[in-house]
Amino acid sequence: MFTPSIEIVDERFERLVFGNTHLDKLYTGCRWAEGPAHLPAGKYLVWSDIPNDRVMRFDETNGSVSVFLSPAMNQNGHFVDREGRLVSCEHRGRCISRIEHDGSRKVLADDFQGKRLNSPNDLVVKSDGSIWFSDPTYGIDSDYEGDAAPSEIGASNVYRLDAHSGEVAAVATDFVKPNGLAFSPDERLLYIADTGTTHVKDGPHHIRVAELSVDGRSLGPARLFATCTMGLFDGFRLDANGNLWTSAGDGVHVYAPDGALIGKIKVPEVVSNVCFGGPKRNRLYICATTSLYAIYVNARGAGWPR
Repeated sequence: MFTPSIEIVDERFERLVFGNTHLDKLYTGCRWAEGPAHLPAGKYLVWSDIPNDRVMRFDETNGSVSVFLSPAMNQNGHFVDREGRLVSCEHRGRCISRIEHDGSRKVLADDFQGKRLNSPNDLVVKSDGSIWFSDPTYGIDSDYEGDAAPSEIGASNVYRLDAHSGEVAAVATDFVKPNGLAFSPDERLLYIADTGTTHVKDGPHHIRVAELSVDGRSLGPARLFATCTMGLFDGFRLDANGNLWTSAGDGVHVYAPDGALIGKIKVPEVVSNVCFGGPKRNRLYICATTSLYAIYVNARGAGWPR
């Protein structure tokens, strides 16, 4: 028997969850909680509260919550690189930035071919140090999550930021509103959500997946991986076995590597993003509208701590 938070769609999901675990609400009071990232050295999690222009911090050692950064340039997605530095998407700054070891903020990219980025939304850092990020217009569509402004690029793309040269290259230009993204455990595939239905009637509300080139610097054609059956896919992460844990309108949806929906974790708020954390990286942190939730699962996050 499983708790009411767990919905088994395929028996494969039974091996990924526990029958006696419950969904824990760790904090509430946000306007739109997003972009969780786990920093294992400090034993804490950070996440964005975008409209309130702050980044929050959950301490795993005592359960306390505090403000990590405010004002925060309406930051959205975060990722921790292999040096333990926090890399962030800034809506208001319209850039990718990083907190250096000395605590200073460094802008890594803010334009493409001389035109300002829209409002970077989510990102992942590959093992070679390159940063792959989505750049829809959500942060410039209004003054709610950034500063309203027209798009200088005139499109919403996915980019690769080279770790050595600093070059920004467009790697996917056929998405309406690219959003969350994550690599497969072997980094041969990149999964990208498209939430284009927010701007186009009957637009995309799915995740596509593309193979990386042999040199790992570009993408092949993206094929459909899964279509959201409740709300929209936003942010997501993969576990070490290639299962994809994604946000949705009624909770967290979990997909096997073959694209089959195998289970759900029901959450009483619309989920925006997830990440794995804890000392064993088997605690799934869930950002959902006003709150931060967590649940222990029988899976570990892929790759190094992120």
